[in-house]
Formats: sequence, structure tokens, C-alpha cells
Amino acid sequence: MRWWKVLGLAGAAGVAATGVVIVRSERKRRAYTPDQVRARLHARLADHPEPPGDNKP
Repeated sequence: MRWWKVLGLAGAAGVAATGVVIVRSERKRRAYTPDQVRARLHARLADHPEPPGDNKP
């Protein structure tokens, strides 16, 4: 088997594996309801302290 065939098969396997990872993460992301997303964002905001100084407009 020539080296370019092996390289092509390895490239195809890499593309397929990347697609699987992307689909899995997208499915996980879409599993949240809008209320769950909102609650998570509010929780993350509450976890971070306010920056020092008076930056408010």
C-alpha cells in the first residue's frame, strides 16, 4: 500500500472523528431548555465578583 493511501485513510478517519465530536457537543448543548440556559447564565454571573472601580455608566 502506498503512503498516500494510508495518509488519505488517516485523514478521512480524522474528519469522521471530528464530526462525531461536534455532533455530540451540539446535541449536549441543545438538550437545555431556554429556562435552564437562563438559570445557568444567572448562576455563572452570580459566581463572578464585581470588577474593582466604578465602571458603571
